[in-house]
Amino acid sequence: MKIAGVDEAGRGPLVGSVVAAAVILDPNNPIEGLNDSKKLTEKKREKLFVEIQEKALAWAIAEASHEEIDEINILQASLLAMRRAVEALNIQPEHVLVDGNKVPQGLTVSCDAVVGGDAIHAEISAASILAKVVRDREMVLLDQQYPQFGFAKHKGYPTKAHFDAIAEHGVIDQHRRSYAPVKKALALLEQN
Repeated sequence: MKIAGVDEAGRGPLVGSVVAAAVILDPNNPIEGLNDSKKLTEKKREKLFVEIQEKALAWAIAEASHEEIDEINILQASLLAMRRAVEALNIQPEHVLVDGNKVPQGLTVSCDAVVGGDAIHAEISAASILAKVVRDREMVLLDQQYPQFGFAKHKGYPTKAHFDAIAEHGVIDQHRRSYAPVKKALALLEQN
């Protein structure tokens, strides 16, 4: 049975899109070392990223933009990105395993949510790695545009360094305006 694993990266950050990936692994071409992307070093993720793309039967990456996140909320945007990733696969899966406790609406294939699935199912682990690497690379590119924010280091997460940069430089177009810390920063800027 062709099973697609699906996961996302970037729900917690204050900036940028949420990225999802879908992967159908080849049972005849196993990949060693797959795990929850957060438990792997950046170097290991980068190595596996290439190997997954070379060995998987199919893989796809999709996003929901910061505007979509602000419009429909992060949960719905994450599910939308996941659905887009599954729909972008060049091989139709027979079943989909999604990391988390919710499944994307509108899929035409059977689907199960698996809490902690990125540490249990190799397909979901592979998807988590693809999504995390793409999301992190986007933050490195954004860092080149806006070096004063330090996106390459904190990847847009709500760290002290990120809050300090927002306080000093304001927000950029890519910030998620529906997120409380960004709303608060915008309100403070309007007062001044």
